[in-house]
Amino acid sequence: MRVYHAAAGLVVVLALAGCQRTSFGGFGSQDISRAPAPLQAQPVPSVSSSQLPDPTTSTSQFPAAPTSTTPGGMPGGTEVAAASALDVTKESMVGSWRVSSAGSSCDMFLTLTNLGSGSRGGTRGCAGELTTMGSWEVAGKQVVLKDRNGNAIARLYKTADARFDGSTNSGQPVSLSR
Repeated sequence: MRVYHAAAGLVVVLALAGCQRTSFGGFGSQDISRAPAPLQAQPVPSVSSSQLPDPTTSTSQFPAAPTSTTPGGMPGGTEVAAASALDVTKESMVGSWRVSSAGSSCDMFLTLTNLGSGSRGGTRGCAGELTTMGSWEVAGKQVVLKDRNGNAIARLYKTADARFDGSTNSGQPVSLSR
């Protein structure tokens, strides 16, 4: 019984010592003298407004439109691209790719998991037709990107070691690179 009373007394003493410690600046206490100084207000410049020039009257501010490029952004069209394309294997396509299309960039992920007649794939942060991508397949020297229903949405050809160029069905140029 003495051990029990001694242990209970020790617990009470420790509890009181813990309460006493926090009241003298331990954990849980706040020291107001360490608070950061408030920020000073900064001057704001005035906002000006004016009318923008009419873009239909002067086109000198815009670059000339390309004339020799066919859909897909590849010179000479799809026939030349297919003839000059490098060999591609399904295994070399697996992994993460950086996609450039219509002036924006996004990510594409390709796997070897079967999905219908192709392999599973997907995009993140893409716009337009590429948002519907669900699968892909290699057909000869061509990589075909497909939507979730299995319809082709883009065709690409290997133009360099880690680069593929082609176009979507609507004619937007698409490039994959690592």
